[in-house]
Amino acid sequence: MRALDHEEVGTIFSVEATRFGLRLSAPRGKAGVALNTYLMTSHEDRHVLGVVQRAEDDRLWMNPVGEVVRGRFSRGVSQYPVPGVPVVRPDPRFLEALLGGGNRNRFSLGAVDVAGENVTIGLNPSLLFGRHLAIVGQSGAGKSWAVANLLQRTTESMPNAHVVVLDLHGEYWWKDREGKVHAAFKAGTARGVDARQLEIPYWILTFAELVDVLVDRRDPHASTQIAFLRETVEYLRRKANPGDSNSYITVDTPVFFPLEGLFEAIKEANDQMLDFGKTEGPLYGKFDELLLRFESRMTDNRYDFLFKPKKRKSSASLESLLREFVGLGPRPAAVTVIDMSGIPFDVRPTVSAQVGRLAFEFNYWNPDRRGFPLFLVCEEAHAYVPREAGGPYEGARRSMNRIAREGRKYGVGLCVVSQRPRDVSETVLAQCGNFLCLRLTNPDDQRYVRQLVPEGERDLLEALPALRRGEVIALGEALDMPTRLQLYRPSPAPHSKDVDFKAGWTADAATADVADIVDRWRWQRR
Repeated sequence: MRALDHEEVGTIFSVEATRFGLRLSAPRGKAGVALNTYLMTSHEDRHVLGVVQRAEDDRLWMNPVGEVVRGRFSRGVSQYPVPGVPVVRPDPRFLEALLGGGNRNRFSLGAVDVAGENVTIGLNPSLLFGRHLAIVGQSGAGKSWAVANLLQRTTESMPNAHVVVLDLHGEYWWKDREGKVHAAFKAGTARGVDARQLEIPYWILTFAELVDVLVDRRDPHASTQIAFLRETVEYLRRKANPGDSNSYITVDTPVFFPLEGLFEAIKEANDQMLDFGKTEGPLYGKFDELLLRFESRMTDNRYDFLFKPKKRKSSASLESLLREFVGLGPRPAAVTVIDMSGIPFDVRPTVSAQVGRLAFEFNYWNPDRRGFPLFLVCEEAHAYVPREAGGPYEGARRSMNRIAREGRKYGVGLCVVSQRPRDVSETVLAQCGNFLCLRLTNPDDQRYVRQLVPEGERDLLEALPALRRGEVIALGEALDMPTRLQLYRPSPAPHSKDVDFKAGWTADAATADVADIVDRWRWQRR
């Protein structure tokens, strides 16, 4: 095995807390030192590793990212070099060993080019999945590639993983026009579930979630409606589940109760007349808006998966729902893709909230949670986990915030994927210990992401607008040091190709089946 070849490129002439000035010992072109190149001070048995962030004539400025002491890397710098210390370009093999590329306990998402050689970057899976992850980048930057690559590598190295993906656009599990199923995973590693067929029934909703669906909080009688619902729902849950455990049932216990019974109780209270029809009851007319809202939900077929379940008609059916949800159903799989592409936009917050709550509750009550960690991937998180509180998305926001704050204790990891990080819940992003940052050109989003990462790593994000497709700046606890790398191309690729306008507009006799479009729209079929 050949000896390591660390090429000397210059000497330190300036030392600051966050950057070192370097004077090249050869013309820049000859030295081949470009932006984002790794350089290392050469001084006895302690070296400082850094990344070139600025170049000017024969001078460079490198940002220190950590120390190498006796062949081991650690973040931060305890002893700064002095002017005159030589600087070398590390041998690619040295860097790969340093960054965990050959470590069997790590797995890789991509590589970085070092002196013409691909250096594999290793990530610590326990810290990647257990400390939460954010994948951010504008449309077309490669977010779907990043997610597919991440999950494909996960199932290869950890075949017993338990991952749930909220797929809003059918990118990871889809059918073509002939009805053939395609997936962004190798056969047997994943399974797709239509969110409507999964059937998340109304009776597993917490009381607060049921209120979000049924009550308009702007109604002047909202507080009265909520108080009545609380008493009635708890009564119906207890009545429908008699037995020794009845006394433990609360308004939030996930046990079956008849929805028709709730509607009738509300209607009876709303129409109640006393004194042989001469006097209005205490709640007369106060539930008019509630009944209208209730009826509209019951008659809207988009809510059938929630209010008119076909499979989940008893408390006992919760077990099969959870088995299917975490990939332990009749066809076990490491990844469960919940396809939400067929669900209308205004219904998605309700489904998203339930998926998030199921993931958390499953392991919260699982005594073997350490041996059965879960990982929830939220595609297009800005669409249902907003920064602002209140509104129709409050349930989903509450579920994801809870996972972000407390999930780590119970073995529930979270990945939020967004093209508008500034619009995502601040609580969720603030709890993310790892970031894969793809190209971002919006100044507001760039500033926001910089505020979320440690101060010493912010300079690396200056390159965000210039990243190529599939290129990321990876930061966080799962990496030994922040790194700019090119992701591996996922195989198979997700269904995220942009529409080819030229091909569509130049094809012979291009047309559309308008009758079919109307039929699909009318009957909510994708």
